[in-house]
Amino acid sequence: MRATEGDQLVQHGRVVGQHDKIGEITQVLGENGAPPYRVHFPDGHEAIMSPGPDCQVKHPPKIDPGAGADTLFH
Repeated sequence: MRATEGDQLVQHGRVVGQHDKIGEITQVLGENGAPPYRVHFPDGHEAIMSPGPDCQVKHPPKIDPGAGADTLFH
C-alpha cells in the first residue's frame, strides 16, 4: 500500500449495515509512501493508522495543466 498526503483512506465496514469511514491522509510516516499514516476524519478525529486488508487508498484525480479546467486524467 502506497499513499501521499491528500489521498483518501477508506476503511470499509466489516458488518452488514456498517458504513465506510473515509479520512484524508495528512502525513505519511513510513518510507516511500508506506504506512503508517496520520489520517484526519470529517468528524475532527485524527489517528495514526497502519491500514489492514479492510482499507483502501484512493488517489485524487490529477488535473492536466495543459488542458481545459474540466479535463481530468488518472
